[in-house]
Amino acid sequence: MTLDTLPSPAPSAPVFPPGFLWGTATAAYQIEGAAAEGGRTPSIWDTFSRTPGKVRNGDTGDIAADHYHRFRDDVALMADLGLSAYRFSLAWPRVVPGGSGPVNPEGLAFYDRLVDALLEKDITPVATLYHWDLPQELEDAGGWTERATAERFAEYAAAAARRLGDRVGMWTTLNEPWCSAFLGYGNGVHAPGRTDHGDALRAHHHLMLAHGLGTAALRAELPAAAQVSLVLNLAAVRAAGTTPADLDAARRIDGLANRIFLDPVFHGRYPEDVLADTAHLLDWDALVRDGDLAEISRPLDALGINYYTPTLVAAAEDGDAVRRTGPRGDNHAGELTPWPASEGVRFLPAPGTRTAMDWPVDADGLYEILTRLRDELPGTPLVVTENGAAYDDYTDPSGEVHDPERVAYLHAHLAAVARAAADGADVRGYFLWSLLDNFEWAYGYGKRFGIVHVDFASQRRTPKDSARWYAEVIRSGVLPED
Repeated sequence: MTLDTLPSPAPSAPVFPPGFLWGTATAAYQIEGAAAEGGRTPSIWDTFSRTPGKVRNGDTGDIAADHYHRFRDDVALMADLGLSAYRFSLAWPRVVPGGSGPVNPEGLAFYDRLVDALLEKDITPVATLYHWDLPQELEDAGGWTERATAERFAEYAAAAARRLGDRVGMWTTLNEPWCSAFLGYGNGVHAPGRTDHGDALRAHHHLMLAHGLGTAALRAELPAAAQVSLVLNLAAVRAAGTTPADLDAARRIDGLANRIFLDPVFHGRYPEDVLADTAHLLDWDALVRDGDLAEISRPLDALGINYYTPTLVAAAEDGDAVRRTGPRGDNHAGELTPWPASEGVRFLPAPGTRTAMDWPVDADGLYEILTRLRDELPGTPLVVTENGAAYDDYTDPSGEVHDPERVAYLHAHLAAVARAAADGADVRGYFLWSLLDNFEWAYGYGKRFGIVHVDFASQRRTPKDSARWYAEVIRSGVLPED
């Protein structure tokens, strides 16, 4: 099954047409565990999670959800849900230990087994090459601030495609390069924990270059029918007021959240206003070499959209503290912001009920993004590649996990997807984040996004009410009224 074989949604079609991709998504470091098994070497997240004070409770991904050993049981859970697709990431340090040089046969063999298990259950494998686990040796050599890292990524992409391309027909180069660049190098709340806005922008460009070089490497190895995509966590940026200063704050953040990715990938250029806003942080002319933008703008078969919550901004007022915003919009006074050149911008809490991450629930933001892309990128198939919510789930005395808040969240956001499709957005699939409770990056194991509860002490899996609800939506293709 490939994206170009799916019917485009139309206003007269059912809420979700036949062939719509129904999936869940995960990431290698968050679920695999087996951090020192099978020839895998450390990633920046292994190092970061062992650095005191970086991850809540000192948690690491050493065991996580133990998916490396339990993947067959997890695939059986997927089949029980009726999933038609599963989006997972390959661990770069498992496939190419150290980030360069010979591939690791044992590491690739694990993904062989996973892919074959998925295909046995008629579940389409969707492989992401990079979900933030850069090999530590490459970070030691400069990480994403160095052009060479993009070149090593292309080599890794080619190796993965050579091994798995006969069975995996849908590939993603990068997941959320905004987080990799701005949270990893801008304010340091993600690995590798660096705090330099100039480095964040350098990392951004080299991630974009890695996407382009990786796309070329995939095309050279994969069958012609294979699909290549990029996954972005685009933001629904809203101005809190209508003053020129508030509108300019929204322009600046929209440039750094959205246009700094969309323009080079789809138009072969960086936004002039973003270049001007950030010119004091680095020399863009020296950074961007001849041919870079042509590489970055290689044609794609689809664009993946990750969405959780909107971003509300206003112009700063006299005396405002510098603010940090988290990966989905949470903010705290007095800490470094991940946004380069965001001086004079206030990040405000959006209204609405909140998840356990303290993120506002606002499904209209997903509709806004999908219809914006409908207008700005006509002809580009769209896939919602992550959407979900963390709540304080627990197993009750009867062994059940009731999560009505998550069901309500998913219902509202699937309704937004259906509404966008009815209004002409070419949405081909939806991947719920996440299949399993997992290692939630700097939050450790304290935040649960899964529709399957994981008892991390015993590794027991318990489908939550939301899993059964999602399975029924998949089975019927229709969103219930309530």
